[in-house]
Amino acid sequence: MTGTNSGQMKLGAFLMAGGHHIAAWRHPDAIANEGVNIDHFIELARMAEAAKFDMVFVEDAAAIRERDPNLASQAARSTMFEPLSLLAALAVNTSHIGLVATASTTYNEPYGLARAFASLDQLSGGRSGWNLVTSASELEAENFVSSGLRPHAQRYERAEEFAGAAAALWDGVDSDAHTVSDGVYADPAKLHPVDHHGKHFTLTGILDSQRSPQGRPVMVQAGASEAGKNLAARTADVVFTAAQTIEEAQAYYADLKSRMPAFGRKPDDLKILPGVSPIVANSESEARAKYEALQDLIPDEVGVALLASYLSIKDLSQCPLDGPLPEMPATDGIQSRQQLIVDQARRENLNIRQSARKFAGARGHWQLIGTPMQIADRLEERFRAKAADGFNIMGAYFPGALKDFIDLVLPELRRRGLFRTEYEGKTLRENLGLSIPERAV
Repeated sequence: MTGTNSGQMKLGAFLMAGGHHIAAWRHPDAIANEGVNIDHFIELARMAEAAKFDMVFVEDAAAIRERDPNLASQAARSTMFEPLSLLAALAVNTSHIGLVATASTTYNEPYGLARAFASLDQLSGGRSGWNLVTSASELEAENFVSSGLRPHAQRYERAEEFAGAAAALWDGVDSDAHTVSDGVYADPAKLHPVDHHGKHFTLTGILDSQRSPQGRPVMVQAGASEAGKNLAARTADVVFTAAQTIEEAQAYYADLKSRMPAFGRKPDDLKILPGVSPIVANSESEARAKYEALQDLIPDEVGVALLASYLSIKDLSQCPLDGPLPEMPATDGIQSRQQLIVDQARRENLNIRQSARKFAGARGHWQLIGTPMQIADRLEERFRAKAADGFNIMGAYFPGALKDFIDLVLPELRRRGLFRTEYEGKTLRENLGLSIPERAV
């Protein structure tokens, strides 16, 4: 294979109640209460740490996933721990793996969120990360504001200011500020009050937490719109993204990395980890059978409702399921994911039912079905072709699909020298190969 990417790929384990396939909870090996079973999450985190993954990642939505209770009752991910609370529990049950939680800039305030992530960073010895999202769900909006979902541009404008304010708060107390000599508890020269007066926030004072061993929490984002890519190029350390074809992945990778010098950053300051949902077995036919068994568990109404939620279309079920996707109106929802769905449907000539069933497997992320050699080949191809710095592994069902990847694919990646055998350091930044950021204030 040709390409110029060198070194080893980074891997995240994307945890979700039951698994990433919409019907995972119906799998015969599923645990009925996975979303609120702390022992289950501890098992997954320890499994990923033993395999030397860089991080576990937990997404979030501050609302139930489906308005219709008849549909919500068919999705196990409708009940889930609040991510920061969950990761605090995982912090004391692990020692090296990074702990990344999703939190919205639309429905939080900088001081409170910065304080929570700083605490997680201290609890874990420098292993926390914040997946910054702007929230595109009307159901979430209804839980916080009466005016409905904020426009896309306004959400990103607020997010950019929020990220800067959080960084300044995290940098307010130097890591070596505390001293007890001469009756002084903290060196005043190492305290840096924040004085922020912006369009969306006003902050004055100092966060009650010193800098952690990794400086500040790792910043993670997933935006693929123009506003999202600019925000990531300016502030993100890691980006999770979705891409179906290698050409799409390469174009996104090149575009995002090329934006970074304008913000005084080097391309290697950012790691791009596309999501991938692998279903692996010792033979291709066995892997295909695993996939089809999951697909057979998807009720049409659940698959179509999931697709509609990402397309921001309320009445998709009223369209003929054997017909094509209708023309997509402009929305304030997840614009990049909407375009990905439409492009895939047009490229593969999929009707609504087929699009819904395909989307239900990994919500538009890359799905791989095959043997350990086949899956390692595909991952290596994208890694070496500058389409990814690594991958966020999305187990179709837990714990089985993650265990299969660890037991079957990781040995092949290690044989090729593409993944670590031991952690390089103790903090998330060290293991990702990222430097400690300079103070923002």
